[in-house]
Amino acid sequence: MTKARPQTASIDPNERLLTITEAAERLNTSPRFPRRLVAERRIRFVKLGRFVRIPESALHEFIAAGLVEPMTASDVWRAA
Repeated sequence: MTKARPQTASIDPNERLLTITEAAERLNTSPRFPRRLVAERRIRFVKLGRFVRIPESALHEFIAAGLVEPMTASDVWRAA
């Protein structure tokens, strides 16, 4: 019986990999926040030996997933 290999997500080899500090600067947070995202597996990351890097696209996806669109006046009246 052979084990099924998990599918690996591919990243563009030319894509920039950000350090935790660089990711924190982009998010305008402390380095603790991206570390927590990695620890909780809420963002894609790359392990290079003992180093953790976050692809720029993963950071963009995380930001886009949290985007909240503004409500219009007609939305407010429908919600009531």
